[in-house]
Amino acid sequence: MNGSHVIIRCLLVACSILAATSLPASATEDPKPDAVSIEFFEKQIRPLLVKQCISCHGQDQQFSELRVDSRASLLKGGKRGPAIIPGDATLSLLAKAVRHEGLKMPMGSKLTPEEIAAIEKWISLGAPFPSGSAVSSAAAPGFYEKIKKEHWAFQPINRLLPLTLPEKEGGPANAVHPVDSFVRAALSNAGLKPAEPADRQTLVRRVSLVLTGLPPTPLEVDLFVRDASPEAYARLVDRLLASPHFGERWARHWMDVMRFAETFGNDWNYEIKGAWLYRDYLIRAFNQDVPYDQLIREHLAGDLLQKPRINAKEGINESIIGTSFLRLGELGHDDCIRFRQIRTDVVDNQIDTLGKAFQGLTVACARCHDHKLDPIPTSDYYALYGALTSARMVMRNADTPDVNAAAKQRLRELKPLIRSELAKQWIQETSVIPRYLMAAHRAW
Repeated sequence: MNGSHVIIRCLLVACSILAATSLPASATEDPKPDAVSIEFFEKQIRPLLVKQCISCHGQDQQFSELRVDSRASLLKGGKRGPAIIPGDATLSLLAKAVRHEGLKMPMGSKLTPEEIAAIEKWISLGAPFPSGSAVSSAAAPGFYEKIKKEHWAFQPINRLLPLTLPEKEGGPANAVHPVDSFVRAALSNAGLKPAEPADRQTLVRRVSLVLTGLPPTPLEVDLFVRDASPEAYARLVDRLLASPHFGERWARHWMDVMRFAETFGNDWNYEIKGAWLYRDYLIRAFNQDVPYDQLIREHLAGDLLQKPRINAKEGINESIIGTSFLRLGELGHDDCIRFRQIRTDVVDNQIDTLGKAFQGLTVACARCHDHKLDPIPTSDYYALYGALTSARMVMRNADTPDVNAAAKQRLRELKPLIRSELAKQWIQETSVIPRYLMAAHRAW
């Protein structure tokens, strides 16, 4: 047998294997299911696919190249082959995966026995799928409404009834604050006991490091250790809270949230002029115990507040500085008109920071698709994008009007004198105009 005969024979064997393992023609066709099968699919299977499968195997992304949002996609399958064999739940990869036979799906959990039985029954019925009906998150009406009703984070704030404190183990003296009662109860349920109170040297060091980020001086330690009065600890805490180092320490955490830096990053790393003004603004805000809602207003609309927060001592409009956080973040250095992505990335970074800092939500995920976990559609993202990109960055003066009042008044007084001197010079120079004209004429 020559080489060509070997090749032909191998091809024939391969074709016979493929024919034996491929789906029958009747299985690949999209049958017209009866009304009972359609009802079963809509009630039992479609909600299951939307809830458990579409986020990883839908239109937006396909792990292992598998989509489950249509019958054709299921028959085509992914890297592992067809996901279903209509009429045979035993051999169907989808049924095996939900039974955790080899591949285990969905990730991180297992379907209930009833849900697994529903999928097996659906495949055994021939995997009926209404013609032209694709499965998507949008196909499940009320998907976001369901999240907003069930997840605690989206519930309206209600006044809670007074809490019943747990039993105080060892008597009332063991719980100084009501919160201690819950902590001790949780420790007791876990079979644990609270740590022993720290000695006074350790306590003053811990408190100082937590509130100011700096260790206490030997004198401060000695004074606290020798102070045996019941108010010693309260006085220590008050003194540390009044320290300017308190704002310096805790403003750093907020600056991390706001992605503070004094340069724009990227390969050219331009300087952000005046970034230190925002840093010092935060330090003052923490040291002055500015309410959180006021801090948010200043960040989002500090230049629009009818009654801005004024620092009379330093002559600063504090509120207007808060908005400068929008200038922070990475920035490309090329032409943002020709290369629009430079600008869109800047606004996307602003949206990401706004969502995470003030809402605790990854709003930026909705740039490419409706959010998979939170009720944030793409339309909301681009509405916010429109609000931010339609605003332009301008230079604003943070000084209060009276800061430069004396200098402005002096300029007003000098202006007539300057005009008078200039007029004298101009009149004096008019006498040489004829000579200039004659010189110009001769040169011409």
